[in-house]
Amino acid sequence: MNADVQERAARIKLLLMDCDGVLTDGRIWLFENGEEQKGFHTRDGLGIDLLHRAGLRSGIISGRTSQAVETRARTLGMSFVVQGHENKVQAFADVLAQASVANDEVAYIGDDMNDIPLIMRSGLGVAVADAALETRERAHYVTKALGGFGAVREVIELILKSQGRWDELIASFCDAH
Repeated sequence: MNADVQERAARIKLLLMDCDGVLTDGRIWLFENGEEQKGFHTRDGLGIDLLHRAGLRSGIISGRTSQAVETRARTLGMSFVVQGHENKVQAFADVLAQASVANDEVAYIGDDMNDIPLIMRSGLGVAVADAALETRERAHYVTKALGGFGAVREVIELILKSQGRWDELIASFCDAH
């Protein structure tokens, strides 16, 4: 981990992410009745819970609209959920204004080329391990985990460890015996 990434992570107050390919593996199961299904990793969910316990907020900005995403985001207590917004840059600016945070206080996790503008506008721009090459090339940090397989949790651990919060949050689990 280089010092620049740790310094960037130490400033983060808001974690934003794409959904498909980041919280999921990018596959969408479509049923004959038009409904869709996605799979989410439980470790990402616990990571988001830990992020919130540390007083940080989270959200999703997605070009697609999905009831599964809305349900998962609300279940996890995410503060910002923007779906069906083709202009992700405008959605990003709107969320930052609502959250009253500056660009350097935001981490954004993406996987594809439409995420590059948000990655480049973020204090900590992250690409998942299996992101498009162009996306990985422009990120401050590339996860070791694939999208949908703990990449979000990896970023949350990076942020909370850089802020000196990880050990106290983990202690709450270890002391709960």
